Amino acid sequence: FIMVPRASVSAERIYEVLSTENSVKDPSAPKHMEQTKGLVEFKDVSFRYDGAETDVLEHISFTAKPGQTTAFIGSTGSGKSTLINLIPRFYDVSQGSITIDGVDVREIPQQELRDKIGYVPQKGMLFYGTVASNLRYADHSASQQQLEESAQVAQASEFIGELEQGYDTPISQGGTNVSGGQRQRLSIARALVKKAPIYIFDDTFSALDFKTDAKLRKALKGYTEDATVLIVAQRVSTIMHAEQIVVLDEGKVVGIGTHEQLLK
Repeated sequence: FIMVPRASVSAERIYEVLSTENSVKDPSAPKHMEQTKGLVEFKDVSFRYDGAETDVLEHISFTAKPGQTTAFIGSTGSGKSTLINLIPRFYDVSQGSITIDGVDVREIPQQELRDKIGYVPQKGMLFYGTVASNLRYADHSASQQQLEESAQVAQASEFIGELEQGYDTPISQGGTNVSGGQRQRLSIARALVKKAPIYIFDDTFSALDFKTDAKLRKALKGYTEDATVLIVAQRVSTIMHAEQIVVLDEGKVVGIGTHEQLLK
């Protein structure tokens, strides 16, 4: 008898989740992007989570250009991850606008918008299948050569080559049968397979040792030379050579410039 009320409460909670209306919706009159250069612009952007009393981000303005790396640095809780998660519309801005090539992201269908972005979250997630099927998750038609090129840039090709079945090696759900660093490198390789005009790396490199981090960033620079690259980082060494560094503190921009300019 004790299980009945528990089951009832659980069912109610599940119903609440399933019946929750998605606040991020596709536009009724969408705008389509044929050729995307990847110019990302934040114009006086503020953001507040539903039910919160204060803004997490306040009056953020900057431009991230194609062929350049824009990096974000700041203390924990300064709003770095929230900021970049507004670009693929995981949330919508509360004020201001975010545009790609001059088009407001809220006017672009979600699928089309996210197809333009190679995104690697803080915690790399792998799926049940093989190394190859995980890398092809971003582009199901990707050739073996594309997989190998992406793995090379992500510094994953060496350990893949050491696996008994190589790219056909089974991956367990969540990638629990590979190390944290290997999981992160495979997540990076998966995003690179996409050949997107915009790449977002949300504190992606922190799981890597300094040597691998440096080699990956050097290879990444050549691979993404025409793309807009946005990086959230904890290590200063990761973003020292970025063309633009945005410093955040308590949801506000307190500095923008190169590493040398910000040191002055």
